[in-house]
Amino acid sequence: MHLTELRDVPLARLLVVAGHVTGQRWNRYLAEAHGLTQAGMVTLMTLAEHGELPHRTVAERCFVRPATLTGIVDTLVRDGLVERQRDTADRRSVKIAITTAGQARVEAVTAMIRSGAPLTSVDADPAKAAVIREFLLEVIGNGDQATPEGGPAC
Repeated sequence: MHLTELRDVPLARLLVVAGHVTGQRWNRYLAEAHGLTQAGMVTLMTLAEHGELPHRTVAERCFVRPATLTGIVDTLVRDGLVERQRDTADRRSVKIAITTAGQARVEAVTAMIRSGAPLTSVDADPAKAAVIREFLLEVIGNGDQATPEGGPAC
């Protein structure tokens, strides 16, 4: 779909499309620049914030099932970003710890996030960015409320 065709799309649907496109770009950036998936990044950031944690606790904090986390951690271990460590008190329990390389990866992603680099020429303008921010926060804050038409906002 061309941008000229999108000009006639209702704002709520446009917001959904923008979110989808932005998510795809973010995932591509994580993969190409940092060798991470979204799930891998969340896992690393959880460990960077909370330190060494049991596998089940990491899964809970990342909102995934322990079985799902196993594959994510396998990839992170392969890439040298985390380590599995047997709990000395309970050998059945496995803890996951971030490595120095994993911490460096988190710092690189965090620096990019905090850089404030604009996504477009519109949000490069502080006044326009403030309006966009206010709009998005209101949309997010009203997420459980129905639209005036009574249907979903998409």
